Amino acid sequence: MNTPNKLTLIRVILVPVFMWAFLEGFDVLAIVIFALAAITDQLDGHLARKNNQVTTFGKLMDPIADKVLTIAALVCFVEAGVDFVNSWVVMLVIARELIVTGIRLIAVGENQVIAASPWGKAKTVSQMVTLIAVMIDRIIPLRIGESQFLCLTFWLVVLTVVLTIYSGVDYVVKNRRLITFK
Repeated sequence: MNTPNKLTLIRVILVPVFMWAFLEGFDVLAIVIFALAAITDQLDGHLARKNNQVTTFGKLMDPIADKVLTIAALVCFVEAGVDFVNSWVVMLVIARELIVTGIRLIAVGENQVIAASPWGKAKTVSQMVTLIAVMIDRIIPLRIGESQFLCLTFWLVVLTVVLTIYSGVDYVVKNRRLITFK
């Protein structure tokens, strides 16, 4: 197994460790674990391309590992009742990810590979930054006063929701030829 694939597996293994740390109140540890997992996402793709180690396993598991990490954090946030992340935000992210994954699976069935779009990459970066900001906000509120409109975390969640919706719609529109119902 090559290094990029090992990094992908490490990210998957870190998910329950992150969830445990977060739900048990070890906020700083949870942030560190989540950030390390997020870094492995950038690193594994970079190494795979740089060293010509792109594999079928990596193409399949890397995006799944990202989705598992993101969804796990969002579920933890709802469980813990953190500010600005509620069930509709989580459901929106999950729905987008399932739709995009479904289209990717259809493409695989047609022997096509769909590369990540710039909007999808922006969405992923925004999600990772926002999830870390939400965790930091639990320790050190990132706000001025009591108004949610004066809170950095609130606006990061808004940006992430907008990018999630836009990148999902962009993905469906650009790949609509694959949705044939046959």
